[in-house]
Amino acid sequence: MTRTANDIVPGDLRTAAIRRLHKKREFYEHLISYLIVNGMLVAVWLVLGLTTDAWFPWPLFPIAGWGIGLAFHAWAAFGPTSRPIDEAAVEREMARLQQR
Repeated sequence: MTRTANDIVPGDLRTAAIRRLHKKREFYEHLISYLIVNGMLVAVWLVLGLTTDAWFPWPLFPIAGWGIGLAFHAWAAFGPTSRPIDEAAVEREMARLQQR
């Protein structure tokens, strides 16, 4: 027998809401890593370009590749809904899941 969102008992609904909020928090951590690492790659590229006059934009490859993965992570975290994990956020997420 399959269950719909309306069949979810409150305890399961709370667990689902907390899980979804954790996914959102993990996305923000992933985004920060993406920005820091790719910022450093661009800095290395600039230093190499200034010192060796080699201006091929190689950082675009990891930026684009990782960006695709980041976009999928964003979709998993926010796709068809965000705030810190506190009791009010859990209650809001449970209400959203109850409406489905």
